[in-house]
Amino acid sequence: MARYFFIFLLALASFPAAAQEGSGGVRRLTLQECLSIVATGNYNRQSVALNETANRDLYDQSKRDRRPNLTASVGESFSHTTGEAGTVGGNYSVNAGVTLWQGGSVNATIEKSRLAAEQAALRTGQYDNELAIQVLESFLTALGNEELLRYQQSIATASEEQLRQGKARYGSGDILESDYLLLEAQHASDLDNIFETRINRDNSLNVLKGLMSMDMATDIEIVYPDDSALERMGVMPSEEDVLARSMESLPDVRISDYNVEIAETGVRISRAAYAPTISANAGIGTGHSQFSNFGSQLSDRFNQQVGISVSIPLFNRGRTKSNVTQSRIALRQAELERSQTALDIEQTVTQQYRSVVAAESKYRSSEIRSNAYSASFDTYRLKFEQGAITAVEMLQQQNNYISAMNDYIRNKYGFMLRRKVLDVYMGEEITM
Repeated sequence: MARYFFIFLLALASFPAAAQEGSGGVRRLTLQECLSIVATGNYNRQSVALNETANRDLYDQSKRDRRPNLTASVGESFSHTTGEAGTVGGNYSVNAGVTLWQGGSVNATIEKSRLAAEQAALRTGQYDNELAIQVLESFLTALGNEELLRYQQSIATASEEQLRQGKARYGSGDILESDYLLLEAQHASDLDNIFETRINRDNSLNVLKGLMSMDMATDIEIVYPDDSALERMGVMPSEEDVLARSMESLPDVRISDYNVEIAETGVRISRAAYAPTISANAGIGTGHSQFSNFGSQLSDRFNQQVGISVSIPLFNRGRTKSNVTQSRIALRQAELERSQTALDIEQTVTQQYRSVVAAESKYRSSEIRSNAYSASFDTYRLKFEQGAITAVEMLQQQNNYISAMNDYIRNKYGFMLRRKVLDVYMGEEITM
């Protein structure tokens, strides 16, 4: 018993060290490295960033719309009438026009484009938060499965030793055949658990590779964090502090604020249609008929013109009034959505905080339970070797320990995930 119990302890003690060792061709990644790769390599994130660039370009274009437009026109024509010689003519002109006043819609449109560009940057930050949570989930799930796998491998090593000893004891008549078959079934179950956990771990790693837009054939190995990271997670700020920092950090409320401001500019733009439009235009031109005395014709026909026009809206079947009404409704909806967003965030952050507190409690209690069942299992295993109990009684305690160990690992990494999500909400750097 002492021999395979030593094997079990050795496997547990070597877990952090083993996680730091990389084999040839395997890419070893910390959580911070995964987050860095995702920030630049994730395809969806690149698409979101392009949307931000597009909005900045639209803002720049809206500012350029203040400038006059300038066009040039060149035309040559040939005409022919029956019985007469054909004639050739040409006209050349340059014209410019600019809107001087349009009820403030030009300025409002520029302001709307600026708000949209700044909001797009916030949406990128919002998506970064979503990606960080996805990376945390896949990274910690893979890490938990890796730790569970090492536990299961050590248990399978111990059960293999039990099976070997059981075979010898069955051969000498010390135990019944049914006891030996139970030991054989337990070992088969332990091997099956290893197989299933390895698949779960690999699936989590594939999800992580997908987030990093990495080839699925790439072998990666995640680096186990320092043991002190878990203890640091237990240091919790107050619920009020977490809520205040999250409300300030999360881009969701600010995105809603921008929606309100954009809707306000929409009202101004729609109301601008009531006002007259004042435009200025200017142009120069010349022309010719036939090509004889071409230079003189161009000089003689050279003309200039400048003017101001006023367009006054009188009646457009009530469309402007309807547009103003619709834009005011949109503004009110944006204000309501902003209030609801703030309420949703407050509720989400509060629930998340309390789930972290509950998860830590479950993690601590499952750790105690796992240690207790581990000690109980050692005692029952010794009794079985001494012939004091049956294999059924010993294996029942072993299964109790395995169940407690599974709960411990699940609760441990569940707590770690919830705690780090809280850091994302508060805008903290994601470290481990």
